[in-house]
Amino acid sequence: MSQISADQGQSPWAARHPGMRSDNITLPAGSGSMASVVLMLAGVVGIAAAFAGGKVVPGATLTHSLSAVHIGAMTVLAASLGGIFFCMVFHLVNAGWASTIRRQFENLASLVWLPIILVAGVLGVEFATGGQLFRWFSMDASKAVLLDKKDGYLNEPFFAVRSVAYVVIWLGLSRMVVGLSRRYDETGEKRFPMMARKYSAPGMVLFALSTAFAAFDWLKSMDYSFYSTMWGVWYFSGCAFTATTTVYMVIAVLKSKGKLEGVVTQEHLHDLGKLIFAFTCFWAYITFFQYFLIWYANIPEETAWYIARKQDGWEKVFLLLCFGHFVVPFVFVIFRPVKKNTRVMLAFGFWLLLMQVVDLLYVVRPVVYAGDAAAGAPGAATSWWIDSAGIGGVLCLYAGLLIRQIASGPLVPLNDPRMGEALKHKNYV
Repeated sequence: MSQISADQGQSPWAARHPGMRSDNITLPAGSGSMASVVLMLAGVVGIAAAFAGGKVVPGATLTHSLSAVHIGAMTVLAASLGGIFFCMVFHLVNAGWASTIRRQFENLASLVWLPIILVAGVLGVEFATGGQLFRWFSMDASKAVLLDKKDGYLNEPFFAVRSVAYVVIWLGLSRMVVGLSRRYDETGEKRFPMMARKYSAPGMVLFALSTAFAAFDWLKSMDYSFYSTMWGVWYFSGCAFTATTTVYMVIAVLKSKGKLEGVVTQEHLHDLGKLIFAFTCFWAYITFFQYFLIWYANIPEETAWYIARKQDGWEKVFLLLCFGHFVVPFVFVIFRPVKKNTRVMLAFGFWLLLMQVVDLLYVVRPVVYAGDAAAGAPGAATSWWIDSAGIGGVLCLYAGLLIRQIASGPLVPLNDPRMGEALKHKNYV
């Protein structure tokens, strides 16, 4: 089979399937450039406004602004980590059906550097100020008894070393899944997909450990007295949920532009919808059993986390998550016609991503004013625009870069040896 330059967006599969013609699997030069620029500018303005709000809004603090940016960063980090995860899964199980959608997961994986930079910025402020969100930074000689038990783990030097390790692992995995796929586009050498499958096995172990411990360090340690053995799995469920929802939305937009016709069919969309449904249920399972085990054991160090979220309006957010993140998606996405309808799922996707943001807001935001009565302790509904500006700014910045990344190359892997199976994919369940 002759190889054709990937720069031309032409695939050797074009001779076998009309959907693989160049104009169907690539975007015109400059596509989305204006939207990309507008979104990135909006992102920068939103982040700047959040930090300004932390200084001018009565009762608000720098910690509030940091929390908003951190929530946004952990949300888009979940999308990129989910992209890395699914790329490795597809390689490991030799998933032929996913060949036509894998490139969009790769696009998410390629942007993992952005949330890394944002989290690094937040942590940099934390180290410089002695701890705003991570208050254990400033607790040395007078640490609480509970923190003393974790002193071998929760200390600044070890925390920094672990954070650097997570960054190295994620950047390496991103480079592996994206780089090998692009090299195969360019050369058609079969050693590249074989290398991707080979490296994905140890990569999956590194991914699992780094994602779980990063969730402990960058989220749970803000409330250092809280214990939960399910925390790492909870954050992973959010990664998979966010990535599958985002990829579905991207494909829905591309198909609305007349791209990927006959390449990504309703069969593929049905499978993506099933993944969204599966991780909706998985998130609910993990979240409920974390609550159930803590309620049953009734240990003060654990129950205090939930008690703090049963006041100041956070109890309403809890109900919103119960219904908005599980009940409504469960009832809605369970139907096969819904999963196959790109217009409906595109609109509903915004709601699903909003629920992921609310989930992280529920985790981070109550910590901001914990035990600080002098600050006025704004509840869930107070100073909402600081949260909206900071979180929305990060999401806009990520979306702008994602549009640019999608338009930068072919929309599918050009030479993938499993493409024939993907183009004929049929759903029997």
